[in-house]
Amino acid sequence: MTSGPHTHTTTPQTPVTGPPPPPLRLRLRPTAPAADQLDGGWWPRSRDLAAELPALAEGLSTRLGHVTGVAFAVGSWDPAPPRVEVDGHVVRLEGLREQDENVVRVSGPDRQRLNLLVVPPDATGTTGDNAMSLASLPVEADQPAEILAVSGAQPAPLFPSGHPERDLGTRRSRPRIRTRLARDKPS
Repeated sequence: MTSGPHTHTTTPQTPVTGPPPPPLRLRLRPTAPAADQLDGGWWPRSRDLAAELPALAEGLSTRLGHVTGVAFAVGSWDPAPPRVEVDGHVVRLEGLREQDENVVRVSGPDRQRLNLLVVPPDATGTTGDNAMSLASLPVEADQPAEILAVSGAQPAPLFPSGHPERDLGTRRSRPRIRTRLARDKPS
């Protein structure tokens, strides 16, 4: 018994893709400011710098070229590896204890550098947008913590900018200061 020709039909498989990644939340000043001022604001979606870096690097590519390094406050981000590959380039991640917790410094080739205000990932839509807008204004910027406080993205700093104890306002020194202030109150 013979059978007729068999036809086998295949359906081309479409690649399984998830939803598109959310848009990058980044605002930059139109022109580069003075060396120690903010270049703009960035609102990451998490504290995982290695996961957030590819979108940030892509967003900065027209202004900076490829990203070569990121300096960040070590206590403000999840643990990160010392190096990450992004678009075929190795990016050095440097966690610093002295770094402002509200700023990342992004480096590119030829010693180019951008200082970005980091809006806390849990900020609401309005406060996050306001903070990025303030950081990207082409005027002299306030201190990063003050920008976040004015926008409502985080509480006001314990001491205002320029106060002699501003840089000493660590967790360890705050209770001592509160105790001293409480002692000075009349009974």
